[in-house]
Amino acid sequence: MRASNYHINTLKEAPSEAEVASHQLMTRAGMIRKLAGGIYTYMPLGLKVIRKVEAIVREEMNAAGAIELLMPVVQPAELWQESGRWEQYGAELLRIKDRHQRDFVLQPTSEEVITDIARNEIHSYRQLPVNFYHIQTKFRDERRPRFGLMRGREFTMKDAYSFDRDEAGAQRSYDVMFNAYMRIFGRLGLEFRAVAADTGSIGGTRSHEFQVIAETGEDLLVYNADSDYAANIELAEAPALYATRGEPTEAMADVPTPGAAKCEDVARLLGLPLERTIKSIVLATDGEKGQVDIWLLLLRGDHELNEIKAGKLPGLSGFRFATESEIVESFGCKPGYLGPVKTARPVHVIADRTVANMADFVCGANKEDFHIQGVNWGRDLPEPEQVADLRNVVAGDPSPDGKGTLSIQRGIEVGHVFYLGKKYSEALKATFLDETGKPAVLEMGCYGIGVTRIVGAAIEQNHDARGIIWPRAIAPFEVVICPVGWGKSETVRDTAQNLYESLLARGVDVILDDRDARPGVMFAEWELIGAPLRVTVGERGLNDGVVELQARRETEAAKIPVESALEAVLTKLDTL
Repeated sequence: MRASNYHINTLKEAPSEAEVASHQLMTRAGMIRKLAGGIYTYMPLGLKVIRKVEAIVREEMNAAGAIELLMPVVQPAELWQESGRWEQYGAELLRIKDRHQRDFVLQPTSEEVITDIARNEIHSYRQLPVNFYHIQTKFRDERRPRFGLMRGREFTMKDAYSFDRDEAGAQRSYDVMFNAYMRIFGRLGLEFRAVAADTGSIGGTRSHEFQVIAETGEDLLVYNADSDYAANIELAEAPALYATRGEPTEAMADVPTPGAAKCEDVARLLGLPLERTIKSIVLATDGEKGQVDIWLLLLRGDHELNEIKAGKLPGLSGFRFATESEIVESFGCKPGYLGPVKTARPVHVIADRTVANMADFVCGANKEDFHIQGVNWGRDLPEPEQVADLRNVVAGDPSPDGKGTLSIQRGIEVGHVFYLGKKYSEALKATFLDETGKPAVLEMGCYGIGVTRIVGAAIEQNHDARGIIWPRAIAPFEVVICPVGWGKSETVRDTAQNLYESLLARGVDVILDDRDARPGVMFAEWELIGAPLRVTVGERGLNDGVVELQARRETEAAKIPVESALEAVLTKLDTL
């Protein structure tokens, strides 16, 4: 490709709404152009990257035995009503009507459609296992789309769905996809982690996220550097930090704590470690007949509630945070001074594992400007109704696998694999005939990759003050040849052209910048775009028999003899 025949339109400034590096740099590099909130046109350079991501995904999916099809973007509401997600999915599901006033949706995902295909196409156990996938446009009506391709409304995903005769087969299909994903992200040239994860609104039981490591990531990843343990913080198990509960050594007593509504303030006022305090969090659940149950969750003062874990506890599905009036009615006091001792009316008390083994702790007195010191389970209040893992882990916590301690880093979710079981196949009555001729419900798995999100995540992980630094596998061009003095020197033109044609013949994705721009302008533009390797051909260098070779991550160029330039470029590419 010659630059003069390609569309390259870079910008000096990013739009004011671009908050993260990927949004800023993709806009400045001319890879995307905003059409509406969360909706972008993929310009030629950006689309080229997307197609390279798709190619790697497609190759590995095919190699893993998956079969490609293409499902519609527009889906009939009846399928979503049949699965129950028409009501459950929420406002992100964009609902539309056709000219006959029939309801449709713009697909955010395709579980319903693929299950409908399966119930009509799969009749016998002899057709199993099978895995269908497609790479297709998705739409989720985000309340506040932001971060460019990272959280847009329209995006491209690869989603795959496996169908098996039993759970053992479904687990094997899951493992095949997990391993395919490991190969995909390895080939993309990204630093990533596969972490155990919550299944979320998709449903199912077994789940892993594939996270690109980046400081700007919204997700917190927990891992053990000494083992293979890794999990999203939503799922990471937090152990009890005290092996046993100590004996009481203090008498229980009310202590004045004027204005100290937070554990940090209480600890400072009383001259105690924050770890001696108890944090009270009040939740509510609404019954079918209008009754409201109040739940008091207790955590150590330096810990934070994990809402995903809380929502999985018996009785707390669909919880909400209690209102101030509900709190006052239940505890006789406004928030900030709450505790489990002598509540105004009975409440359900759940203690975090660490709290359950604490002794002589400090908690709210259910009286404004007062706390209670020297509180002990059994002696001063009943044992908690439940003891559960309620908190987020923190760096330094013991690893659940017993092999060292936990560390935390940020990541961007770009892939997710789920074992769905029969969640959708039962709802949509997707069955097959087993060996005995009897109908059996299909077992399903679901596997997604955010194709366009990968592009944004790759930039978040790989950029500097000058622009993007693409991994070679997904760079819009692997090599750019920058001739200095293109319009003035026939020698420069011939040398650059010969190297360009030689690289093309060896299968290198190379662009020749024949626009005759000034060197500084040309170099800055390609550093912004992020070509992994630049070859500079100039008359001064050619007089010495050399061209200059510089990788995007390097600060200095290497002088290479002209006659060995081709092999030098190929060798350098292999290191990127």
